[in-house]
Amino acid sequence: MSTQDVNPFYFRQLLSGRDFGTQNPIAHQMVNFAYLVGDANTKECLLVDPAYAVDDLLDIAEADGMKVTGVLASHYHPDHVGGSMMGHTIEGVAALLERVNVPIHVNRHEAPWVLKTTGISDKDLVVHEAGDIVTVGNVEITCVHTPGHTPGSQCFLTNGCLISGDTLFLDGCGRTDLPGSNVSDMYDSLTLLAGLPNDTVVLPGHQYSAPPAARLSDVKENNYVFKPRTREQWMMMFGHD
Repeated sequence: MSTQDVNPFYFRQLLSGRDFGTQNPIAHQMVNFAYLVGDANTKECLLVDPAYAVDDLLDIAEADGMKVTGVLASHYHPDHVGGSMMGHTIEGVAALLERVNVPIHVNRHEAPWVLKTTGISDKDLVVHEAGDIVTVGNVEITCVHTPGHTPGSQCFLTNGCLISGDTLFLDGCGRTDLPGSNVSDMYDSLTLLAGLPNDTVVLPGHQYSAPPAARLSDVKENNYVFKPRTREQWMMMFGHD
């Protein structure tokens, strides 16, 4: 069998407190998912939302024979990129950059928030617009801008998979009562995601449900955030002062 016959898509879903950051009580509490996405032929991968124990995440990639060549950040919150949260300092991209010199891919609207939260330099960032494609090896990853939870929240669409960050969970969606949140924007973002192919696999930023992933068709059928059919119904259900 030639290498062309082998699917080059490399993918790992990693749970904080179980697969990495096992000694970190906040990692256990927050049940974040980090992801490795790459090309098994070129042995390059991107790390999605590294936090808590970046050495663990880099070591997992290296144990698979993969080299991390960049970071995809879904949004600026410290449990996804590092920083201070609830009186705790969470390790993230700043610590990662001390070990590997790689670009941090962020949405344009999220860049100032990421810089403030993590303390890294704007020279470390690659700023993206909606629909930009990030390539790792021969694998393409589309940046889907989904504001609502934060101004520059983005999901990542690749190989029939949607890494949905804190925009869409299998049950529920990201909070819209935090700095930079917007209830109406969240409705638009969820409507956009609902238009993806039904067999798209949704891979959220936290394990708030028993299964770690689900097909979009099932999420749309079972997730209460898709019950409102109009913006007015959405605002009545989810709007807050």
